Amino acid sequence: MTESHPATVRCVGGILHDAIGRLLLVRRANAPGEGLWSIPGGRVERDETDEQALTRELLEETGLSVTVGPLAGSVTRPFKNGVFLIFDYTCQVSGGVLRAGDDASDARWVDSAMLTTLPLTEGLLEALSSWQCLPRT
Repeated sequence: MTESHPATVRCVGGILHDAIGRLLLVRRANAPGEGLWSIPGGRVERDETDEQALTRELLEETGLSVTVGPLAGSVTRPFKNGVFLIFDYTCQVSGGVLRAGDDASDARWVDSAMLTTLPLTEGLLEALSSWQCLPRT
């Protein structure tokens, strides 16, 4: 008999605010969470650091180059065969032009009022609130 062990998939997310305090969100184009809004990010590939993965994912999903800052917090989210272990970092935009790409069907800066109207990924609002990373406008 073969035992199956749940997978743990390491992921990263980027928390970015623009000059007026709006938060960058992307609408997920694929499962899990297709159609829901979240911070940009994704899986850490083999032999990548969190910083390398986050830089790659943000460029792919948003067209933005970033400088990765400190860890804001981490969350665990279940999926069919295991868990996503997600490390979310604050980041600063260092270049590029915002556009949705790769796993994102839309990308936009959102203020506090807009944030409450969007369908968000599970636990996003609570995590951002507990880390004091909500939009500042």
